[in-house]
Amino acid sequence: MDEQMLDAIYKKLKQKVYIKGSDIFYKGGPVEKMVFIVSGKLESIGADGNIAPLAEGDVCGEELLTWYLEHTSVTREGGRIQFPGSRSLSTRTVTCLTNVEAFALHAADLEEVTTLFSQFLRNPRGQGAIKYELPYWRKMPVTRCQVAWRYRQKHLKRASITNNLSANHTARR
Repeated sequence: MDEQMLDAIYKKLKQKVYIKGSDIFYKGGPVEKMVFIVSGKLESIGADGNIAPLAEGDVCGEELLTWYLEHTSVTREGGRIQFPGSRSLSTRTVTCLTNVEAFALHAADLEEVTTLFSQFLRNPRGQGAIKYELPYWRKMPVTRCQVAWRYRQKHLKRASITNNLSANHTARR
């Protein structure tokens, strides 16, 4: 992914804390966000009863991205056509075993990003990366999101301090 696309995603991430015992997704419920796990332990119980542990660096809710790519199209004018059908439904229950810190990318934000970068996401290489490489590269996007989000927060804080200092300096004159 290019830096512009990653930056657009970073701007949309929301920091979340999930409490021990809470469900992030439940079987048959709508998948309304992607969750990038920063710290904590979870378990994912599939429809077949298989239990998979999730921890720092893992992602859940990635089927939302696949759903958007399969159920929407972009017109030549840049408009978005959404095919009928409900959003993706979860085939698993994801429960927090400990308190969990994560970044969430909500469906509306993901839709906006997929619209902006539909050209990349629709080409065969982009589709292949999403469908086939994602399971193998899950930790890399989470780590990059963490670093970029923290950098962005630090940058915004510095800008705020600089603006406050210049405003105070101007007021003294």
